[in-house]
Amino acid sequence: MDEETMGSLFGEEQAAPADNMTFKQGLDELEGIIRALEGNQLELEESLGKYARGVELLRSLQGKLDDAQQRITVLLGEFDPASIEEVDDQLS
Repeated sequence: MDEETMGSLFGEEQAAPADNMTFKQGLDELEGIIRALEGNQLELEESLGKYARGVELLRSLQGKLDDAQQRITVLLGEFDPASIEEVDDQLS
């Protein structure tokens, strides 16, 4: 079962698709979800829905970071091929 289905099953309101959000928007929403879950004030169903949304956001954000790292590697390769290994070592 995917995160969107879990979210709707557990009462999570329909939110914008994570892949359509900017990195900052996704990160801000994820931080809000973390605060809500850490607050221990939510019902179980709402907690599960927020958790599912958090997983969706986390996957999207990680994908955006991976894409950015790949773009940087390509740009640096065009600039100075010898620097790619150095950047990869620093980013890893």
